[in-house]
Amino acid sequence: MAGELRHRGPEGVGLYLDGPYGMANTRLSIIDIDGGDQPISNEDGRYWVVQNGEIFNYPELRDELAAKGHRFATASDTEVIAHAYEEWGEGCLERFEGEFAFAVWDRASRTAFLARDAFGIRPLFLTEAGGEVAFASEAKALLRHPAVERRLDPTALVETFTLWAPQAHRSAFAGIRELPPGHCVRVSERGLGPLVPWWDVRFGPREGALPERGAPRGELAERLLELLDDATRLRLRADVPVGVYLSGGLDSSSVVALARRHARGPLHAFGVGFEDLRYDESGHQDRVAAELGVHLQRITVSGRDIADAFPDVVRMTEKPLLRTSPAPLYMLSRAVRDAGFKVVLTGEGADELFAGYQLFAEAAVRRFWARRPDSTLRPALLRRLYPYLSRDLVRGGGFLAEFFKVGLEDVDDPLYSHRPRFRTTSRNLRFLSREVREAVLPDDAPEARLLASLPEHFAAAGPLGKAQYLEVRTFLEAYLLHSQGDRMLMAHSVEGRFPFLSRPVAEFAARLPERLRMNGLDDKVLLRQAVAPIVPGEVVNRPKHPYRAPITRAFFGDDAPSYVREALDAEALQRTGVVSPEVVERLVHKCDRLAPAALSESDEMGLVGVLSVALLHDAYVAHPAYAEPAVPTRVVEGSEVRVGRAPRPASPHERPGAPVQGRL
Repeated sequence: MAGELRHRGPEGVGLYLDGPYGMANTRLSIIDIDGGDQPISNEDGRYWVVQNGEIFNYPELRDELAAKGHRFATASDTEVIAHAYEEWGEGCLERFEGEFAFAVWDRASRTAFLARDAFGIRPLFLTEAGGEVAFASEAKALLRHPAVERRLDPTALVETFTLWAPQAHRSAFAGIRELPPGHCVRVSERGLGPLVPWWDVRFGPREGALPERGAPRGELAERLLELLDDATRLRLRADVPVGVYLSGGLDSSSVVALARRHARGPLHAFGVGFEDLRYDESGHQDRVAAELGVHLQRITVSGRDIADAFPDVVRMTEKPLLRTSPAPLYMLSRAVRDAGFKVVLTGEGADELFAGYQLFAEAAVRRFWARRPDSTLRPALLRRLYPYLSRDLVRGGGFLAEFFKVGLEDVDDPLYSHRPRFRTTSRNLRFLSREVREAVLPDDAPEARLLASLPEHFAAAGPLGKAQYLEVRTFLEAYLLHSQGDRMLMAHSVEGRFPFLSRPVAEFAARLPERLRMNGLDDKVLLRQAVAPIVPGEVVNRPKHPYRAPITRAFFGDDAPSYVREALDAEALQRTGVVSPEVVERLVHKCDRLAPAALSESDEMGLVGVLSVALLHDAYVAHPAYAEPAVPTRVVEGSEVRVGRAPRPASPHERPGAPVQGRL
């Protein structure tokens, strides 16, 4: 199982064994390079910890705990977890400013405590199989358990083809689920306990509930900049060089500007460019890098590059995809690692917390339109969001106008803001087999499950707050931080850090009055004001450029790799048991016949979705490629620590290329 995760930590493997409990850690050494090997314990050896991620405020917590009498053996942030848990129990989570998934084994109570950070930046998967509980950073490790079945989960596929990704209560594989973001759980010899939420983002009522209520807007902007500055400063803590991602937009430029303030030497930025100029932002990256005085390294990606990387991207995401956007980021993280960096700061989270997506403005226009649903002028406001659609919308009777008008007056619907997206995405359900659709729909519809899972505080949010919360749950946590974030970074052993997803920043943003997040159709109102003193004016005033990557041009044409046709072959699709070959065949004919630019957004999503499902099935169900077992360099049995090459016990279950299968 540890061997499957060597890409997450290629610099050492620690193994802990204590009766029926065992845990392993593959280490990416970033803090306390020499002394921070895991597993690690408190001073009396009662609590043993493995962690994926970082606790950024560990020096401050270490000082506080030392004042209480705790003795430390290392300068590691992971050791702080052991002492903090000893001192405060699960209340330690509220004290951590970090991005983490960790496990604490209590030798006295014979229980394990598992926890995941507020937004689920670091992954944590669970399964109950063969009378045992197992957990891991990636599902591929759990698939090595002898009692876990290798089978795609039909419900997860339906969720992907409706909500964009399987939600946190499950994974793409039957019997494996994620610990939801901001949750913890206890495990004992009796099994898995209840999942307990310890934090959630709570968007306030329409006018907000900030302690600074009544404070001048300028003071709020200054406070926001202070919070972002502190979040960035903390995330630069490392004993290795730290770089930054630069797209050329507001969010990444803000992080670059703040990181430049605190960098101890030259700051290195990394960006993606595209041969297809419709997607390229290289010019903006160059201007920001020059004005802020950072060294910029860029990779330029072609459609063929995306197609070549896509099978590896799917293997790393372990989820079906509807976009090729993760592929350039997979290649970018490889360039980061090749340049000698293990850590990068990125700007994800700003659009969700400060209302930067067009979806939020679209919902506001639809609500305004709903007050006079017969108006032909009000929908014309959508020109500002979709100028290439404006002619159809102004006429008021075309297909697109009718599309946006569906459910227009259902403004009390909790999912009002996201219904158009879900409706567009769910068109791709036609590519799933009839058996899958009949087994899952309509009694177990994804929208109904999402609605039933919404917390009580959701009802108190204003219309914009509701839309933002849904975006955090269905897009940021379930897709963006996973498929474009952690998994693409860790594919090449790079840790991503996200200043905008600092809990103090998120809590401040969520309590802002809605008009300071979005005013009319102006997005990120207070954020733009806050960062105006530190980023180029061109960036402050620049409209958002959605990050996208080529799709049809990558997979069809004379330059397309052969695996695409092989994966979309009717017989190959039939073997998956979850895809309809007949419907896919019609899509393939359309891709061959039409120019790529003529394909609809829905067709392109369907193409990526079906291809990723086929590749996922091949990689993990039909023809899994087993990683070589990891050889521990640090072994703990009970509380006895041994360093060096561990003996490898024989196993009757072992076969060439498979790891020893032990109890968990």
